[in-house]
Amino acid sequence: MKTSFVSNMSLQNAMRLTVASAQKEMLQLQEETVTGRHADVGAVLGAKTARTLNLHRDLQRMESLKSTNALTTQRLAASQEALGQMSTAANDAMGVLIALSGITSQDQLDLAKENLGNAFSAFTSAANTSFSGEYLFAGINTDVMPLKEYSQDLPPPEQNPKDVFDDTFFAHFGFQKTDAAVSDITASDMQAFVEKLEAEFVGPTSSWQTNWSNASDENMQSRISAAETVQSSTNTNVDGMRYMALGLVLGQELMALGISEQTRKTVSDAAIDYMGRAISGIDGERSKLGISEARVSQANTSLNAQVAILSTSIKDMESIDTYEAATRVTTLESQLSLAYTLTSRIQNLSLLNYL
Repeated sequence: MKTSFVSNMSLQNAMRLTVASAQKEMLQLQEETVTGRHADVGAVLGAKTARTLNLHRDLQRMESLKSTNALTTQRLAASQEALGQMSTAANDAMGVLIALSGITSQDQLDLAKENLGNAFSAFTSAANTSFSGEYLFAGINTDVMPLKEYSQDLPPPEQNPKDVFDDTFFAHFGFQKTDAAVSDITASDMQAFVEKLEAEFVGPTSSWQTNWSNASDENMQSRISAAETVQSSTNTNVDGMRYMALGLVLGQELMALGISEQTRKTVSDAAIDYMGRAISGIDGERSKLGISEARVSQANTSLNAQVAILSTSIKDMESIDTYEAATRVTTLESQLSLAYTLTSRIQNLSLLNYL
């Protein structure tokens, strides 16, 4: 009789490999159950993998456009709010100027000057509105405050807009506004001065961008779809803002001077005319941005439809039956539990227990 060597090592190794394979498969199935897609898309789709990668790239581009459109929408809304404040200030100033017609009381003139100053402050504040660290009305110069403060303190030899106005007044009339000679200014002289001042604000040889504005004429453009861009702001160089500054300067600086009633009427008529142009111009800019808002909304509708189509296509190619995966996980858990039990029993097998 011959005794052969018997070992349970091969049984233990076979069971260990079974357990490792089941654990690997269960981890993969658990990931698929959570994500709802194949754990290894390339292995499952094979040659179709390139197509699903292209769909993912297109989807990411659409999602990126939707994100930038959200910022564009907020930028446009902030611009509309600031322009609305300007329009309100312009209408308030217009009301003050109209109410001044025929008034000669110095107290009332001084009060009107104060009210015009408040409108000027509101206009300047709105023009220098910023959003996300960028100035809305600076054109592409978004890091520079677009409109200079009218009477801000500047180190010599720099001049603020008020200093420039005072120098222009002196150069034209030969005396300062505080001089008693202002009472001798005729209506025709004042009309000539107003026309000269208008040329400096809005004429072809305008010094607006030297004395008043740091903004660029080129407005911000935002891409809202693969083939469409919109104007997402305006700038302080547009005629509406120039006329508003001109009308406010005339009203604030000249209406309360000791000039004759006829000369004051010349100033008042000019200031009212400029404020009317300002209101029209500013409301025109609001309309332009309103069109941009509508186009962004339409682009978002189109993007949402494209995202839905792409998401459905990707899901059709990559998705799995989560219920089937969950059932398979449960089955593997049962098999692993049984395998652990068998492995434990095999490891306890020894001839020494039976000798």
